[in-house]
Amino acid sequence: MSATESIEWKTTPAAVWRRHRSGLRPIRRLDPVQWSDLTGIDRQQQALGRNTERFLSGAPSNNALLWGARGTGKSSLIKALLNRYQDRGLRMIEVDKDDLVNLPEIVDEICDLPFRFVIFCDDLSFDVGETGYKALKSVLEGSLELPPENVRVYATSNRRHLMPEFMSDNLKSEMRDGELHPAEAIEEQVSLADRFGLQLSFYAFSQDVYLQAVDALFPDAADRDALHREAIRFATAKGVRNGRTAQQFYRQVAEKPGH
Repeated sequence: MSATESIEWKTTPAAVWRRHRSGLRPIRRLDPVQWSDLTGIDRQQQALGRNTERFLSGAPSNNALLWGARGTGKSSLIKALLNRYQDRGLRMIEVDKDDLVNLPEIVDEICDLPFRFVIFCDDLSFDVGETGYKALKSVLEGSLELPPENVRVYATSNRRHLMPEFMSDNLKSEMRDGELHPAEAIEEQVSLADRFGLQLSFYAFSQDVYLQAVDALFPDAADRDALHREAIRFATAKGVRNGRTAQQFYRQVAEKPGH
């Protein structure tokens, strides 16, 4: 049985690769996050939405890397993207970093299907000695065979270059005839990220943006000033302001439906 043989893509918007079965499993319960639910990342939404619409229409489009501070909406943006565009033929396959060695096989199975696929790699980064990024490189830009036109890779990461960066690598760089020549280790770090034509940065929320996220979760709050004081106190205790913190605050204090 092939990697995707058991998937009915007409009715299945997303699947995840499971290594123990060497195949794809349909995702039964999609995260319901909607495009309009996201706050504080308007610039990133517009850029990723525009790139995805070009991809769906058959126009030139890029692989995308969403990098930056944790909890700022990178993964939620991609999930909302699927909910927004699945009726237009967008399909998504989630592949864990440790399973990237199977990526060429997955792509081979979907390259001739009449859908547009985004390979979703969440929280992607590589440590010294790992080799999984080599399979990713071949899918991003191809080798002897060009990558298929109906597949793009969207990845999220806390690291801008996906690879670890060490001070010692910078010390090995050289100046030649007035030009800086980066060390081989730096070239290797940058070369993978460079294959993502669209790179979107995410930063920790300001207090105003954080409170906007809280307000979106509590549209019917009677005492908004009191809500803000509690939300700020919650974020201060955690030591970070972001969309994830707003969600966690909501889960802690929101009442049950109907109460």
